[in-house]
Amino acid sequence: MKIFIKNMVCNRCIAAVENIFNTAHVKTTSVILGEAETDSNVPDEKMQLIENRLLESGFERIMDSAHQLIEKIKKLIIIKVSELDIDEDFLLSEFLSSKLHKDYSSLSKTFSQNENVTLEQFFILQKIEKVKELLLYNEFNLTEIAGKLGYKSVQHLSSQFRNVTGFTPTEFKKLKDHHRKPLDSL
Repeated sequence: MKIFIKNMVCNRCIAAVENIFNTAHVKTTSVILGEAETDSNVPDEKMQLIENRLLESGFERIMDSAHQLIEKIKKLIIIKVSELDIDEDFLLSEFLSSKLHKDYSSLSKTFSQNENVTLEQFFILQKIEKVKELLLYNEFNLTEIAGKLGYKSVQHLSSQFRNVTGFTPTEFKKLKDHHRKPLDSL
């Protein structure tokens, strides 16, 4: 039985969900971003307990197919951005269509109807949060960051960064409060 779960964005989320199932004495066969799988049906009273604990921890069970699709889209985008391997000629539409075997226009429409942003805006927000993280860790310079996240130039990255945050990357690094956002709230 697959159980789809909203707001899982990192390995700590996976561990937290595994713990929720373990404390409810429900054996999982797999827990990955956005879903947990059990080898059998979960009794209603245990499922209610799991759902309550998920909510208490900032997660939520997803029941309808549109929201399941949106979580799959978010998961694919978050993973792609975290890999730091986006080519300059990367096309979000081709990437999502090939991974989900669906027409991009229908994916985009479903996403926009259920979220407060378009797919493209969500992708940009994810990339900007990754830029913030990389700037704070000082692992890469701006040119390297631009290359790893598929920007055509440092100017393009800086312009998009300023449009989203209101700061240039240099101004952002000088701030005391870095305005980082949790990935599940984007």
